[in-house]
Amino acid sequence: MKRSQSILITSVLISSLVTFSAGWFFARNLGSAGNMTAQKAATIKQDGPLPTEEISVRDLNEVWASMSQSYYNTAKLDLEKLEYGAVKGFVAALEDPYTVFTTPEESQDYENKLEGQLEGIGAELEAKSGKLIVTKPLKDSPAEEAGVHAGDIIYKIDGSLAEEMTLYQAIRKIRGKQGTKVVLTLIRTSLPEPLELTITRRKITIESVTVEKLPGDLFHVTIHQFNDHTTKEFSDAVQKILLEKAKGLILDVRGNGGGYLEVSINILSELLPGQMPAVIIKERDPNKNRTQKTSGSGRLADIPMAVLVDGFSASASEIVAGALQDHKRAILIGEKTFGKGSVQEILDFKDGSELRMTIAKWFTPLDRSIDEVGIKPDREVKMTEADIDAGKDPQLDEAVKYLAK
Repeated sequence: MKRSQSILITSVLISSLVTFSAGWFFARNLGSAGNMTAQKAATIKQDGPLPTEEISVRDLNEVWASMSQSYYNTAKLDLEKLEYGAVKGFVAALEDPYTVFTTPEESQDYENKLEGQLEGIGAELEAKSGKLIVTKPLKDSPAEEAGVHAGDIIYKIDGSLAEEMTLYQAIRKIRGKQGTKVVLTLIRTSLPEPLELTITRRKITIESVTVEKLPGDLFHVTIHQFNDHTTKEFSDAVQKILLEKAKGLILDVRGNGGGYLEVSINILSELLPGQMPAVIIKERDPNKNRTQKTSGSGRLADIPMAVLVDGFSASASEIVAGALQDHKRAILIGEKTFGKGSVQEILDFKDGSELRMTIAKWFTPLDRSIDEVGIKPDREVKMTEADIDAGKDPQLDEAVKYLAK
């Protein structure tokens, strides 16, 4: 097992891969261990010592022995699948939706997403209040072309109820080889009846940063996710903005569920002058608490800015928005953000499975916690279904109006 050098700070895994899962230790030891005896459970206090005894898997060998001898449907007696399930349940008992174990297949899917490649319909998803919700369809994606809207609730996938699936099962059912079709039944608050859409899947290339020049020498820069390519793509955008002598910058992180912590610091380093506090990280051990600062590059530090946010702007997006708001570097326009203030570390295992584990909480430079409360924009502007249907963007319009003064 090794610890990834990257710190993950995202509200969604594989576009909301929250599979109610756990860790690899049990999965690999269940099949090979001898008689496992139950022992008294150990509780770790926040500031107390770690237990020294090894973990025992309670009753699982007995359960497996009984199932292997008597369970009716032998086709379902897949030991590896059951082992992974045991591990998932172990970590799920933490009741932390951001601490999850992923199988090798799930882990690869996640890596593909952060690398910007996948096959499917091109929609970002997340789980909220037991519902599978579209945070946004990607630009020029099959989902956008079919008429999927941000905020749509996925009710059925090919006729099967989404609420009866784990998130990972739902996402795997939506994804598929290019050229194949999937039927989504959506609930949209503006419609009296569910909406059924047939969508043809295709290969999706996810651009993490897109740039659009607006009238008045304003630039609209959208960060779709904080992935492996974002720092380079944003740097290219900065160069373009400088060459064309922009008079204002609109940074758009609406629908952006996050990504890597260090990438958010890289973005802030281009937007803030000097070495400024970007985020405060607080771990279980107070001696490890730290304030991470920007690099001092600050190439766009003097350009007037507005930041667009919404209820699906989360994690790394909130780090950027919160720091810019605290330093009074930019005005925030839109709707209150998601409110995800924890940091995850990725631990890789030999078989390709991974544990994404919450290791810290993060706070804005002014020591504000946004966890479960979000960030309130300086100017609240709603985006309605009618706006989306009409192709209007009142939040972007407000940002243009603000910068054109």
